[in-house]
Amino acid sequence: MDNTDNTAAPRTADAQAWAEQMRLLKAVLAAARAEVAKVVIGQDAVIDSALVSIFTGNHALIEGVPGVAKTLLVRTLAKVLGCEFARIQFTPDLMPSDITGTNVFDFQNNRFTLVKGPVFTSFLLADEINRAPAKTQAALLQAMQERTVTIDRATYDLPANFIVFATQNPIEYEGTYPLPEAQKDRFMLKIRMECPSRDEELQLAGRMVSRQSPESTLAGDAVRTVITAEQLVFFRRCLDNIFVKEELLAYVVDIVRATRSHDSILVGAGPRATQAMLLAARATAALAGRDFVTPDDVKNVCQAVLEHRMVLRPEYEIEGLALTEVVATILQNVAVPR
Repeated sequence: MDNTDNTAAPRTADAQAWAEQMRLLKAVLAAARAEVAKVVIGQDAVIDSALVSIFTGNHALIEGVPGVAKTLLVRTLAKVLGCEFARIQFTPDLMPSDITGTNVFDFQNNRFTLVKGPVFTSFLLADEINRAPAKTQAALLQAMQERTVTIDRATYDLPANFIVFATQNPIEYEGTYPLPEAQKDRFMLKIRMECPSRDEELQLAGRMVSRQSPESTLAGDAVRTVITAEQLVFFRRCLDNIFVKEELLAYVVDIVRATRSHDSILVGAGPRATQAMLLAARATAALAGRDFVTPDDVKNVCQAVLEHRMVLRPEYEIEGLALTEVVATILQNVAVPR
């Protein structure tokens, strides 16, 4: 998780400078949304969730059937936000060095030279992450948690904007390795990508036959870059100015603690979920153009923050109870601050 202070941030002493920062942040988020929507059709909520992950500097797990534009979403976000993009196709024979890189002996200069792996990027798409064995997943886990990579006992820093977007197929589990709970906890959000509606799919079909497919739109000049990678670091810090009342802090803590005592839950969410929910709620408020967090902001991120952090008891899983239902029940039972 990001080491940013997650408590309610005091307002900046210079009110005018603070207001200007919030105005710029609102404008950047709106522009980013609009540019990504030129390519990714019918996924407005998913785009917002991805922006929440990026502007808080945390990783996201994307779940969806093939063909719903998971890869295209991350590629487009990288272009719009001026960041590097790399993709790794996870397979059972993928080795840790295939991710991190390795030292190769240079016979011409008679010395070892570091050949960096695809992890040295800003936005890393880990495609079908659950197809790699535990040893390879552990190599990615260090990068996700520490923002560093160890190669032959030497440690290297990753870019300041390093974020992992990991995808997994929700219906195909043959030949997969379930993600360890510790690794799932490093993903701030679990983003579900559903198939588009009929009208949206019809719009996509029309663009394909008119040579305006999403891929060609992204490759052309229609999609513009709204900020640079360096500016993204600055706008992340602007989220610290979004105010969180003490009552909302208690509300978030009570929601997370309720997951640990629910009858149907074997393993509840840990303290990292509290941090993730506060960060995500702040970013959600910014997307709405506000400089303060409301209870609805917290409710809107609960499902994405909590679902992948909880484990159902086997007897409830057999009965067909969904974690989404559990989260909904918890939100009904925890008192909302006035």
